[in-house]
Amino acid sequence: MQWFTEPDYGLARLVFQRMLAVVYLFAFLGAARQFRALLGDRGMLPVRRYVARTPARRAPSVFQLYYSDRFYALWAWAGCAVSLALVAGVDGLLPLWAAMLLWAVPWVMYLSVVNVGQTWYGFGWESLLLETGFLAVFLGNDEVAPPVLVLFLLRWVLFRVEFGAGLIKLRGDACWRRLTCLFHHHETQPMPGPLSWFFHRLPRPLHRVEAAANHLTQLVVPVFLFAPQPVAGWAAVAMVVSQLWLVLSGNFAWLNWLTIALAVSVLDPSALSVPTTAPAAASGPLWYVVVVCAVTALVLVRSYRPVRNLVSRRQVMNRSFDPLHLVNSYGAFGSVSRVRYEIVIEGSPDPVPRADGTWLAYEFRGKPGDVRRWPRQFAPYHLRLDWLMWFAALSPAYAHPWFGALVERLLTGDPDTLRLLRHSPFPPDAPPRHVRARLFRYAFASGRELRETGACWTRSYVRDFLPPTRAA
Repeated sequence: MQWFTEPDYGLARLVFQRMLAVVYLFAFLGAARQFRALLGDRGMLPVRRYVARTPARRAPSVFQLYYSDRFYALWAWAGCAVSLALVAGVDGLLPLWAAMLLWAVPWVMYLSVVNVGQTWYGFGWESLLLETGFLAVFLGNDEVAPPVLVLFLLRWVLFRVEFGAGLIKLRGDACWRRLTCLFHHHETQPMPGPLSWFFHRLPRPLHRVEAAANHLTQLVVPVFLFAPQPVAGWAAVAMVVSQLWLVLSGNFAWLNWLTIALAVSVLDPSALSVPTTAPAAASGPLWYVVVVCAVTALVLVRSYRPVRNLVSRRQVMNRSFDPLHLVNSYGAFGSVSRVRYEIVIEGSPDPVPRADGTWLAYEFRGKPGDVRRWPRQFAPYHLRLDWLMWFAALSPAYAHPWFGALVERLLTGDPDTLRLLRHSPFPPDAPPRHVRARLFRYAFASGRELRETGACWTRSYVRDFLPPTRAA
């Protein structure tokens, strides 16, 4: 069955699989290190409370059957171990059916995590990892050449990621149509990186070029993914370049790296004049062909609602249409903030809180706080609390489910919560008497201000976000 396989894509499959395994590793590592404060029994949004009110059909997860903090930790660390095995290429040492089962393990495990993650896991890259991970189960190993249908489905995912993001921008904020959004974006994005200050300081004509190139890469180039080689390969290369630009300019968890992995799956080394090893030629057993065809039909049928959303004038970003996250809609930055607001949380040891009393700031790992602290690179690792703090600064409605619980845990010196922070001015055994939160406007310092003060940010007080509060 020569129609079923593409032997020349063996190297592309190998690189894609290893990159996907690395993304899985970061996803499980973040789950293992952050869950106690976010989702544990003493966390801000406990899993046990969530599954008690949510039917399993709406959120299928192993934690619907049983939950304890210890079991969750074992589950997440086991996911890290399976991911490391895949990074090391253990799937290549197994029979085809066993390799498929091995790739199914992290998908099932991470699905269980996402489906009880609530607000903390409400990001598009969670669904993207699950959708991509599901397709990877059927991509095969060295026993078979890469199946054409699965390669096509990976391109279909990549097309929706890029084209959906392009359409949401074109339909959304007018600054995308005026090519002015990047006058603000590098400064106001959720979590700037170490080079974001320099990107923000680029001349405005270059920002317009950035925006135009973004439209080209997301609205025109994706169409060529379905063209013959080498056109499809060069379209994928253009996407890789644009994603690397985003990697350099900010922190977006594993979104960019997973998009790059999808683009790699499009590359045909022979069409791009890249030397490669002898390709696998086997099309695989009949049962494998039947399973791949059935999965392809399932995905195409499930694509109806994402496609309808894609062409709708009321397009929504990052929406899952089934609890298994098989086919999803994607998009990012349909609107761009012109001003950066940050919530600064402070604690006081004073028995009576006074505006001129002693207030010491909690410092987060990724989000801006101390104006002298230069932004760090964290992606593909995802700092979930830091990201939600950015949303909370946009509107208190985003903070409603969890912010009060965060303050309560700071007032009690909860060690798991303090471990999410870069610095706490109060040790767990001597928590503050009061905690307050204030809203500041942040802006990148000018070059002169940076040289004179050493501060990369400037900030000005806006209003109180939470008045001084003490433990009940």
